[in-house]
Amino acid sequence: MDLFPEHPGSALEAALAPGGVHSVFQPIVELDTGRVVAYEALARGPEGPLERPDQLFAAARAAGRLAELDELCRAAAFRGAVEQGLLAPLTVFVNVEPEVLDSAPLDDLLAIAEGAPRNLRVVLEITERALAARPAELLRTVERVRSLGWGVAVDDVGADSMSLAFLPLLSPDVIKLDLRLVQDRPGPAVAEIMNAVNAHAERTGALVLAEGIENEEHLATARALGATLGQGWLFGRPGPGAAPGLPAGELVLAPAPAAAAVDTSPFGCLPAGVPLRRSVKSLLIELSKQLEREAMRLGETCVVASTFQEARHFTPSTIQRYRDLVERTGFVCALGEDLPVEPLPGVRGAALDPSDPVRGEWDVVVLSPHFSAALLARDLGDDGPDLERSFEYALTYDRATVIRAAHALLTRVVPRTGAALPAAPQRPAHTSTAPSAAPDRLHIGPDGDTLLRSALAATTSGVTIADMRLPDQPLIYVNDAFETLAGLSRDDVLGRNCRFLQSPDTDPAAVARIRAAIDRGEECRETVLNLRGTDREPWWNEIHLAPVFDSDGVLVQYIGVQHDVTARVLAERALLQERDRNRAFLTRIEELAYTDPLTGLPNRRRLEEQMETALWDARSGSDTVALLFVDLNGFKAVNDELGHAAGDELLQAVARTLRTRLRRGDLLSRLGGDEFLVALPGLAPESAATEARRVADDLSAAVGVEMEAAGREVRISASVGVAVYPADGEEFGALLHSADMDMYARKSSRRGLVPR
Repeated sequence: MDLFPEHPGSALEAALAPGGVHSVFQPIVELDTGRVVAYEALARGPEGPLERPDQLFAAARAAGRLAELDELCRAAAFRGAVEQGLLAPLTVFVNVEPEVLDSAPLDDLLAIAEGAPRNLRVVLEITERALAARPAELLRTVERVRSLGWGVAVDDVGADSMSLAFLPLLSPDVIKLDLRLVQDRPGPAVAEIMNAVNAHAERTGALVLAEGIENEEHLATARALGATLGQGWLFGRPGPGAAPGLPAGELVLAPAPAAAAVDTSPFGCLPAGVPLRRSVKSLLIELSKQLEREAMRLGETCVVASTFQEARHFTPSTIQRYRDLVERTGFVCALGEDLPVEPLPGVRGAALDPSDPVRGEWDVVVLSPHFSAALLARDLGDDGPDLERSFEYALTYDRATVIRAAHALLTRVVPRTGAALPAAPQRPAHTSTAPSAAPDRLHIGPDGDTLLRSALAATTSGVTIADMRLPDQPLIYVNDAFETLAGLSRDDVLGRNCRFLQSPDTDPAAVARIRAAIDRGEECRETVLNLRGTDREPWWNEIHLAPVFDSDGVLVQYIGVQHDVTARVLAERALLQERDRNRAFLTRIEELAYTDPLTGLPNRRRLEEQMETALWDARSGSDTVALLFVDLNGFKAVNDELGHAAGDELLQAVARTLRTRLRRGDLLSRLGGDEFLVALPGLAPESAATEARRVADDLSAAVGVEMEAAGREVRISASVGVAVYPADGEEFGALLHSADMDMYARKSSRRGLVPR
């Protein structure tokens, strides 16, 4: 009886039912002693279509039930570990899905921990993606996890540069290297990752764990990379419980770092006795710019966290610099009074409490694996010109202080998912809500200045005036040009707040900056998306707003000067689209130049380039490389009898078959017609010829099975020739010729025996 119908919803319901999910456990060993010190809990669904974890989690994600599944998996991991006796001195590694941290309450994530047995030792695995999405909650979660006596591991380090940027903030007990670092050849990216990982491990005592160790070569690479722990099929595949025959030991973690003080501001992170300097704002601007330049030099492994006191200090020039920071660094946040939760696309923010000390600070924190610096300043409250305001500040390079300051800011950052913009700030108390008796020079009423009216009416720019003394600040004047821009008559707009002209798709950050400027009584310039006429046609409005004050200094009106810049905005967007399209075309052209269009395999040109690299490595190293020439027997008969479409289908099936029989680092290409080439790098010189022949025979046997073409079962075979560097040639051309000759010799020896 089929317990799991093909319908994916039924299969998912079965998986989420009690007992539907269980855990298997893969050993983690101490490389020097071979002792098993921990097991990683890996989720498995019930027998059926969702047994594999990738399919199980994909189905739950599509159904919006990922958090429910993640909680069941953790419960199954804890329950299975206890039932299988995986208790102290052993440790169990348990994963948390990053997407769950975007939405699930963190109390729910840790609820089961309170009832876990005390002799169940746990290391919680997280990824840098979780911190990027929900930094404040995750940092607090890490602190709570450590308060339970658990450890913290960062998974897949090296898969993304951001994982290196966040290592100092998470201070993990275990750093799990992405398996490609062990299984791929070393290169500049691997060197960058290992420099960062080893520096952090040396500073903190964190353990380095290498995943994906499948053979002795991988093990040697893991040791060379600085790993002291290992995981992979060489030590054991996932099983229901403890791996038999392996000695057990204890996973000894470095002492956990001290928990950060709650609600500490960056300036408050300065140690007692640090000398403070005093300076005007102009110097702090230059110091901030220098730290920003340093951050851009550091690149994607860098975190930048800043405070601006008030939104008005996030000026157009600052906006441009922070756009560049988003493009070139790993994570950027900017906090300040009235700054939205996303001041710019990619820049994270916060909804600050009115009493938050961050509102009175000027901070720029730059943190990366090999560099740390922070400008931490506090406003002294001077009056006078803005650039002459005084601050007391410290410029520190002490790593512990910089980490605490960065932690203080990231614990305030609002989650990325579902974040709402804060409400518009309240109007200052001094602003009158009733019409003022005192006239101002620019007030336009029935008896207003005729000359000024004529000038405003004649200008080609749209001009509006809003009365700030009346409820909802209605428009009291619009000129002819604005009527044309808005597509409405003045009778349709006078007496209304101009917000009704805005499109719901306009940038909320731009709207927030306009509100903030108006509440402070300052001028501002923004580009917003408006709607024209009764048809609500969208157009881009570059608006400049300027305040008007009466003789008592009370804000009475705002003048808006507007221009239709739709053509410019569309041209800028078209240029960006054209740039992206050209890049895509160039990528496709390069792909076509190096790829066989039928099978998707690299062509001879690409294989020749890859072989040159392999031969170069062989000349300078201790291993060698072999080249295999694969020629199909009986293919022409299939092609002639069933047609070219069937022949193409058969070639594609052969390509898939060959690929499945090769190692990850082996190279496969289509030479043309029914001929393929295979390169086997990294062979031991003393056994290279034997190993290459073994692979050749394996490929020949794999191709010799029945395959389907045009709905019929057909059978072909393959003759495979072998050439090994340097015995059969020292260059690609010579090796290709030798392999070709060997293939023909083998074909000739079995002529007449090839099955049809």
